[in-house]
Amino acid sequence: MEITIQLDSADRQLELFGPADSNLRLVRDALEVRITARQDNLLIAGKAADVNKAAEVLDKMQKHLLRRGTLTTDDVSNLLAEIVAPAEPVSAEAISVYSHKKVIEPSTKRQLRYIQAMLTNDLTFCIGPAGTGKTYLAVAVAVSMLKRKQVRRIILARPAVEAGEKLGFLPGDIQAKVNPYLRPLFDALEDMMDFSQMRKFMDMDIIEIIPLAFMRGRTLNESLIICDEAQNTSPLQMLMVLTRLGRGSKMIITGDITQIDLPLGQRSGMIEAIERLRRIKGIGVVELTQSDIVRHRLVQSIVRAYRNDRSVKTRRQSD
Repeated sequence: MEITIQLDSADRQLELFGPADSNLRLVRDALEVRITARQDNLLIAGKAADVNKAAEVLDKMQKHLLRRGTLTTDDVSNLLAEIVAPAEPVSAEAISVYSHKKVIEPSTKRQLRYIQAMLTNDLTFCIGPAGTGKTYLAVAVAVSMLKRKQVRRIILARPAVEAGEKLGFLPGDIQAKVNPYLRPLFDALEDMMDFSQMRKFMDMDIIEIIPLAFMRGRTLNESLIICDEAQNTSPLQMLMVLTRLGRGSKMIITGDITQIDLPLGQRSGMIEAIERLRRIKGIGVVELTQSDIVRHRLVQSIVRAYRNDRSVKTRRQSD
């Protein structure tokens, strides 16, 4: 079989072909095809299946060069790997991450439904008490999708709302002040990839861990966005977050609506959003309970004791 493909940008042929045609040689050797340049065209010859794969790789190479401005041999190798040995889709039963030591698996039926909801919907809300894996499983799905090139970036955001302390009393600059609020997200990431790899991705803005306010005015395309501790957002903040969702992106909103640190009388934006949006197709709502807690065995008892105490107080106040 023989096909001809037209080059999108004739003036960038040298960058597309690579030094001494090294990029083209990679494609030729990997797929066992013949590639010949003729003015603004490339002639590809070989077995039909291999020629079609080569054409697909070259199309991805041109798009990568147009989008990023550069094309390295590593980029070409990665694109070839996608075509020659495409990754299996993320599984709800076993989520593969960058760490070779582990595969993330749900521990309960509700956690399994949570993972299925994240994979099925472009917007997922998850509420539940501490220790149920709301944040951890969301980060696992995000990292797995990044690894499989199903998204280009991960955005992890949290509202910097004080739970008893004031930001102004913490030492350091603004970054030092907000880091304690973002620490749980760092912890989850560090469990799924090497620290050096995580820092590299953060330096390249492939992974962003930011206070919620830093999302204002942005449109996030081809990204997986996680808004953690969302019970502490106001309705306006939640609307701002939801409208950041861009083309090819997914968003996961997590929070514990029994631990709201907003000023007394202020309504949680997460609760309002779930009430307004839960019937819209493409939006998933999952509720985890104390039976889904996977931390120390005492955490379930602690959550139960505090919940029972709140129920007693509520009944007394209503009497």
